[in-house]
Amino acid sequence: MNTFTRVPGRVTVAIDGVTVADSTDVVALQEGSLPTRYYFPKADVDFSYLEPTPTHTRCPWKGDASYWTARVGDAEHPDIAWAYEDPLPDAEPITGRVCFYDERVDLQVHTD
Repeated sequence: MNTFTRVPGRVTVAIDGVTVADSTDVVALQEGSLPTRYYFPKADVDFSYLEPTPTHTRCPWKGDASYWTARVGDAEHPDIAWAYEDPLPDAEPITGRVCFYDERVDLQVHTD
C-alpha cells in the first residue's frame, strides 16, 4: 500500500552542511516496506547546487524519474536527487517534486 501524506511542519535537507532544500510543503511517500521518501516543491530546492544527469529510471508504479547530482564545495554527490515530472496517475501527488536519498543527506523533519 502506498500512502501520500503532507508533512506537518518544516523539512530541511543539507549536504555537507549546506542547506539545499527547506520547505513547509513536503509530501511524504510511504511505499510498502521501503523507507519513507520526502518530496519537496521545486521552488523550495536550491538548484544552484544541483545539475541534471543523464540518469533516468522507470518505476512500474510511479513512472519515469530524472536525476540530479549535487556539487557542494569540492564534493560531488552523484544522482542524489530525483523527480517524476509526469508520474503515473496513482502517483500524482509527487508530480514535479524533488526527492533526495535520505540516507545520503542530512534530512530533518521539524515538527515544533
